[in-house]
Amino acid sequence: MGLKDSLNNLRTLDLQSLQRDFRGLDPNDPGQWPLLPRVATLFALFLAIVVGGWWFDWSDQLTMLETREREEQTLKDDWLSKKRQAVNLAEYRRQLSEIDRQFGALLKQLPNRSEIESLLADINQAGLGRGLQFELFKPGAEGSKDFYAELPIAVRVTGSYHDLGEFVSDVAQMPRIVTLNDIAIEAQKEGNLKFDATAVTYRYLDDEEVARIRREKAKEKAAK
Repeated sequence: MGLKDSLNNLRTLDLQSLQRDFRGLDPNDPGQWPLLPRVATLFALFLAIVVGGWWFDWSDQLTMLETREREEQTLKDDWLSKKRQAVNLAEYRRQLSEIDRQFGALLKQLPNRSEIESLLADINQAGLGRGLQFELFKPGAEGSKDFYAELPIAVRVTGSYHDLGEFVSDVAQMPRIVTLNDIAIEAQKEGNLKFDATAVTYRYLDDEEVARIRREKAKEKAAK
């Protein structure tokens, strides 16, 4: 008998032995089972407990753990952001103070209601002072914004190129804010030019006007 035959006989003997161990087991007395069936049964129970625990409890706990980890990272990021803000608080306050100062300076360049008429007269005088002929000088309807109002003025003047340039420069250098929009220039006889534009000046709203605009916006929002 060769080595190969001996191995085949050993495998056959082991298989037969295993079959005998699992044959005729008494489910009411597992303590009397052979070693291999008892180990296999315990392993099967262990796997069942692991799978059941995963299915009914552990998977939810892992999901909750992942959620808590994400929340922890969010809180850390929020804390770091607030820490950076706290470290730079003095710089933020300085910047805010500078913004308030600049805003106040710009606000002073906006005339109030009583100063609008004198500003219109200044624009008109700037043109006349440069020898320009006014064909149209018509203030339009005022439009209100959050804290200021816009007043468009339709302007049409004629004069030389040099005088028109000086007029535009005078308007730009006024202490009050005036912008020239929708500019159109057309050549006229004798070398003159016709200058059409919309001059827009601005005025700040008083507290009563601001309160009224806010009430109107609140009513519109409530109506929607």
